[in-house]
Amino acid sequence: MAQCVQSVQEFIQDSFVPLVAALCSEEAERLTRKNNLGFSELVKPFCRLTSEVHMRDPNNQLHIIKNLKIAVNNIITHSPQPGGIRKLLNDVVSVSQPAEGLVTNVITAGDYDLNISATTPWFEAYRESFLQSMPASDHEFLNHYVACMLVVSSSEPEPVEQFLKLSQEQHRIQHSSEYAYPKWFIPNTLKYYVLLHDVSAGEEQRADSVYEEMKQRYGTQGCYLLKINSRGSNRGADEQIPDPWSQYLQKNSIQNQESYDDGPYTVISNKNADHLISDGLDNDIQDGLSNNFKAHPLQLDHLSDTSSSFDGTDYIRTTSSLHESKKTSSGTPHGACLTLTDHDRIRQFIQEFTFRGLLPHIEKTIRQLNDQLISRKGLSRSLFSATKKWFSGSKVPEKSINELKNTSGLLYPPEAPELQIRKMADLCFLVQHYELAYSCYHTAKKDFLNDQAMLYAAGALEMAAVSAFLQPGAPRPYPAHYMDTAIQTYRDICKNMVLAERCVLLSAEILKSQSKYSDAAALLIRLTSEDSDLRSALLLEQAAHCFINMKSPMVRKFAFHMILAGHRYSKAGQKKHALRCYCQAMQVYKGKGWSLAEDHINFTIGRQSFTLRQLDNAVSAFRHILINDSKQPAAQQGTFLREYLYVYKNVTQLSPDGPLPQLPLPYINNSATRVFFGHDRRPAEGEKQAATHISLDQEYDCESSHQWKELEEQVVAVVNKGVIPSNFQPTQYCLNSYSDNSKFPLAVVEEPVTVEVAFRNPLKIPLLLTDLSLLWKFQPKDFSAKHNGATKELACGNDMIGAEVIAEFLINSEETKLARLKLFPHQTGELHILGVVYNLGTIQGTVMIDGIDPSIGLQAGKFVYNGISVRGRQDLEIQGPRLNNTKEEKTSIKYGPDRRLDPIITEEMPLLEVFFINFPTGLLCGEIRKAYVEFVNVSKCPLTALKVVSKHPEFFTFGGNTGVLTPLNPSASENCSAYKTVVTDSTSVCTALMSSASSVNFGLGTGSQPEVIHVPLPDSVLLPGASIQLPMWLHGPDEEGVHEINFLFYYESIKKHSKMCHRVLRHTAVICTSRSLNVRATVCRSNALEDEGKGDNMLVFVDVENINTSEAGVKEFHIVQVSSNSKHWKLQKAVNRFEDKDYKLASRERGKLCFKAVRCKNSGENYTFADVVFGNEQIISSASPCADFFFRSLSSELKRTHAQSNIFQGAAKQSFDEAVRLIQKCSEVDLNIVVLWKAYVVEDSKQLILEGQHHIVLHTVGKEAFSFPQKQGFKKILGNSDWEGLEQESPEMVLLKFFRPENTSLPTRPTPEQLSNLIKTSLHYPESFNHSFHQKSLCLVPVTLLLSNCSEADVDVIIDLRHKTTSPEALEIHGSFTWLGQTQYKLQLKSQEVYNLQLKACFVRTGVYNLGTHRVFAKLADQVTLFETSQQNSMPALIIINNI
Repeated sequence: MAQCVQSVQEFIQDSFVPLVAALCSEEAERLTRKNNLGFSELVKPFCRLTSEVHMRDPNNQLHIIKNLKIAVNNIITHSPQPGGIRKLLNDVVSVSQPAEGLVTNVITAGDYDLNISATTPWFEAYRESFLQSMPASDHEFLNHYVACMLVVSSSEPEPVEQFLKLSQEQHRIQHSSEYAYPKWFIPNTLKYYVLLHDVSAGEEQRADSVYEEMKQRYGTQGCYLLKINSRGSNRGADEQIPDPWSQYLQKNSIQNQESYDDGPYTVISNKNADHLISDGLDNDIQDGLSNNFKAHPLQLDHLSDTSSSFDGTDYIRTTSSLHESKKTSSGTPHGACLTLTDHDRIRQFIQEFTFRGLLPHIEKTIRQLNDQLISRKGLSRSLFSATKKWFSGSKVPEKSINELKNTSGLLYPPEAPELQIRKMADLCFLVQHYELAYSCYHTAKKDFLNDQAMLYAAGALEMAAVSAFLQPGAPRPYPAHYMDTAIQTYRDICKNMVLAERCVLLSAEILKSQSKYSDAAALLIRLTSEDSDLRSALLLEQAAHCFINMKSPMVRKFAFHMILAGHRYSKAGQKKHALRCYCQAMQVYKGKGWSLAEDHINFTIGRQSFTLRQLDNAVSAFRHILINDSKQPAAQQGTFLREYLYVYKNVTQLSPDGPLPQLPLPYINNSATRVFFGHDRRPAEGEKQAATHISLDQEYDCESSHQWKELEEQVVAVVNKGVIPSNFQPTQYCLNSYSDNSKFPLAVVEEPVTVEVAFRNPLKIPLLLTDLSLLWKFQPKDFSAKHNGATKELACGNDMIGAEVIAEFLINSEETKLARLKLFPHQTGELHILGVVYNLGTIQGTVMIDGIDPSIGLQAGKFVYNGISVRGRQDLEIQGPRLNNTKEEKTSIKYGPDRRLDPIITEEMPLLEVFFINFPTGLLCGEIRKAYVEFVNVSKCPLTALKVVSKHPEFFTFGGNTGVLTPLNPSASENCSAYKTVVTDSTSVCTALMSSASSVNFGLGTGSQPEVIHVPLPDSVLLPGASIQLPMWLHGPDEEGVHEINFLFYYESIKKHSKMCHRVLRHTAVICTSRSLNVRATVCRSNALEDEGKGDNMLVFVDVENINTSEAGVKEFHIVQVSSNSKHWKLQKAVNRFEDKDYKLASRERGKLCFKAVRCKNSGENYTFADVVFGNEQIISSASPCADFFFRSLSSELKRTHAQSNIFQGAAKQSFDEAVRLIQKCSEVDLNIVVLWKAYVVEDSKQLILEGQHHIVLHTVGKEAFSFPQKQGFKKILGNSDWEGLEQESPEMVLLKFFRPENTSLPTRPTPEQLSNLIKTSLHYPESFNHSFHQKSLCLVPVTLLLSNCSEADVDVIIDLRHKTTSPEALEIHGSFTWLGQTQYKLQLKSQEVYNLQLKACFVRTGVYNLGTHRVFAKLADQVTLFETSQQNSMPALIIINNI
């Protein structure tokens, strides 16, 4: 139980006090009414004695009474109605609420820290009123009157006569059968005569004379002169007199539903003066004496309703009226005519009455009763068993057991000896003689039980237990079993819940004082029942306090019983107490995973708070139900939501102009909020395909985002002459949780800002949001006009920002749904998107039927409201990324800014849309296809500096500056070649046709970025609303598969802006390529030096294989032309030319072509193009698009090899000196081969002609080159065709083979192979020589040795003719011969010099001889080391010697 103000001893003593009746004349009542008090109220604050009182017990032992209190009540002749008592108790509890600043106990138990009210004043007020309002009964005498005060005014004409009348009236009430109420203790009731004298108005002499007469008549012990009203009512009120009555009257103002009247005052009384004040009843009482005792202040207005319960009624109106009456009564001054001297007189009067009248009377009565009982004590040990027949006259007949155990049980006559001892026990108890009282109760209890008088026995047991507890020195333990028996008897046998409740209240308080909280709680819970919700609520609450006050607090039991108490309070109409109980229990259940319990508590708190008009608390409670992950069924959730909406609607109606409230539903995933700047992408129209750009429908890809950023940086660097500006901010059209949101994003005026908000409905019922739009704040600024470095702020108008409103937005049960909301900025400035605003409602008729929710699958449209929707908002608050750079940031938790919702609206910018016409989705590898691109400026600003950047510049071209000869519009290009062609004549079939071009013409000048391509707009400007179509040639990538190719279109406004310098447009093209041709080429030096003056020549071998799998319907490939382009070399002619001009390759066929290449005249930076034509039309390879793709592939190849050399060579490259570089150049060739082809495809019974080209870059003499990148490790081992099969069948075998990486450290000197290519040698001799050995035994043959210096430097050459073939195989095949003349020559060859050396060979017999026995050594002129050339080992120089 909760802590009480009184100790348990004080509580019990004040609950059972001697009762004194008061009977006043009307004149006496009028005197007291001057102070707004009745007589019983006048003396109430002074009824506790301040000093000890002494009396003697029957054994003449002195007994001390401490802190004695008496109760003076007006006489009431009707017992109170049960309904009236219930109403009284209900009102007592209603007005007693926790004080505002009430100190709470903080109890820590385990994980719980609970704030619990330390005291429960409403329970104490209830208990006090309950005990005082108990009607007197015949089985006990504690509530019977011991004495009666007769009060008469000294101003009466005949005061003594008036006393006589009052005495007769009291006698009539006590002894007449007409009045059954009130009850009197003994027949000879003490009468005490009080003469009331008004000092301010009455004659003191007369009063004294009357008092003397009274003393003569009644004795000095039986009368008293009380002087009051020493101060006239018209005296100044400056003197502050204390008001001791307020605390009593305020406590009891519950009785008073009306303010006081000045009319006649009815004498009322009750058995106890501590809880009632006089109430103005009927004004028709005009008798000299107030004889009308019929009305009781607890009587109901309609007696017929006495059986009805008040517990289920809502007492809010009553409570408010009680507060009004409380204010009225507390505002009325009491004791206005009394001085402090009068206070002392009243106090002295009560003491005199108690000392001289009441206590002697009680002492005498106890002694008489004791004497009577002892004198009649017989042989029996019991005081009563032997003398019953003398007292009772005749024995009460035996009763059947059923009769004995009914409510009434056995009834004793008033003079029965059993009742005499009970009467003596009660008197002893009232004067605190607890030992004698216990003895009497114990004795009486045995007799009552013997007689099966259960009601009497239960009363004796109850008081015996209390007496035993109150005995000083505690000679015996508290007999709790007595109380248990008494409670069971009262409740089960006597069916008297009022007496049972009194037992429980007393026993629980005693057990609590002994720290037996568990027993006390069990006792309190036992008495909870359905007959009284208020009693059950109070007892359950006290039981809960018992559980929490135990040595080991039982927190969950406390909470559970608080919930039960709250429920019963609610049923009893005590809304405030119900709310308080639920709130205290919520501390235990909150956040512990007991979601259903939390829901119930919050729901109840919400309802009770709403009933009490605590709307904010109600909203908060309902909000908690909805935002937790509810496990409730759909129907219950629907109820919760409707209640919440109803409460919210009431809150908003109270302050319609206030700020919009925060709504709890639906959930918003703030971090998933995405912001998109710009218009939605236009869909494809027919053959037109719009640029993919970026949209909210695309998933975020970190790698892709990084690639786009790189492309933009690349083009910005080119535009700004190789430097990225410091204020460069990558363009971000879509901001999300992965993007960099640390800077304020830029949006363009008149272009929409779309915010995608992720809503989640946690409930199992659909939610309908209506009038959904964004909430924003805008600060207009003019960024174009700058004044003293500050932007100019503009006045804000309502038309600055247009907002899109979604009329209806339905979110089905447990669905996550995205809402895209747009804002249309009409002016520059700073925009801040704060949140969303909407009406939250539900849909009518969404109850589940047969387990199927009819709302599932509802589409947005027209929905039926259920009549409740509230307007509110939710803020979008996005937390930035956690900072983790500095030490301070790593050791603390700090978050950076996220500014995706705070865009800066900049000035108007051009807006480009790009459409692709006839753009293919599938190509053959190397295929050339012509498409068209349409550029549209949809803004009001002209755009310029249009560029496109891509990581794959070899994939497309807009053509060079050489002029466009192919058709300009798509409709005219269906059957025309994408190439620029010229018809050839029949004479040029063998030789190559020459042309030249510069890379500058194709946008590939020195230092430029090949990835950044200028789009050739007319006048470089696209005006507002204008559109232009440009041809675009596409080149299928060399590797088969699916390719994603990113285009980034860059453009600027003609006017330069401070915030936004450029804009970009993205497009991703997806191309699927299939196999076509595999081209390999090798170049080797020709040994023939027939064109001596023209310098070097080489042989080029081109190997072409058709690897197409016929999936694309390709029948055959035709090689139509092979072209070369180089600054130094050119193809001269085809060597192995077929008779048939057509060069066909069916599936899996391979062909080999051989070409002669010669040096061309150095033409500076220009490339020389040579075309070897196999058909009737020459494709001009130096024009677009052939040359475009050649230059693009060349730059890509250079970039690739450059990157590889950077990886492997590093700083070693710089260590090569110039001489070594000259040696290396000897083995390098700078020759590029372009193979142009046509393929015939059958598609839908139509034959189409596809065109294409493959590029081979030849770097090194003798090294094979390929048209597509190779995986070198396998290529070396398996060969080409095997490699292809492996690649197709089992790519996982790649994991099975490991290769040691080649040594990456390059030598600082050239390799022998490179040095051997310094000098090219050639022997000129007759193939056969006839000689007559008979005539001359020695045959001399002249031989010319041609030496050619292939390098740019001077070379020292040593020719050694002494070399002999040592291998026996060579001797067998070729005979031996001898060189005549000088056997060693030392020469120096200038750069590119060709030298003829005349030699003679000597043969001695016929045969076939190999002349290649000489050795040639070469070194640079300024070097020391000699290296042997490898030319003579390339092929044997055979000569046949014939004999004539």
